[in-house]
Amino acid sequence: MTSVEGSLGTALVDYTSGMALGTLGGGKDLDLNVAAAGNTDVIRAKTRTMEHLGLKGEIEDVLITLGSQYHILRPLKSRGGNGLFLYLVLDRGKSNLAMARHQLKSIENQLDV
Repeated sequence: MTSVEGSLGTALVDYTSGMALGTLGGGKDLDLNVAAAGNTDVIRAKTRTMEHLGLKGEIEDVLITLGSQYHILRPLKSRGGNGLFLYLVLDRGKSNLAMARHQLKSIENQLDV
């Protein structure tokens, strides 16, 4: 996932525990373990809201836009991926959001968990 243009960091996250199972990138200004735990709450809240509203279907991805970054959360739908999501942080000035989402979907399809 670090091959995605503009990638600053990425993680595979277990949203039942909030733990990052693996990370690449990040740094002193981007603690991927802290971000993974915090974004677990985002996935849980959206899932709960969908249940309360009676919405059918699944979350494809969640996009959070910041002044200088994009954060993409993509729950895995593959066999064995239940309870996991991919988390990708992009430099907003160096990335193509549409292409990054396309690549993330492709990575999910290739991922064997």
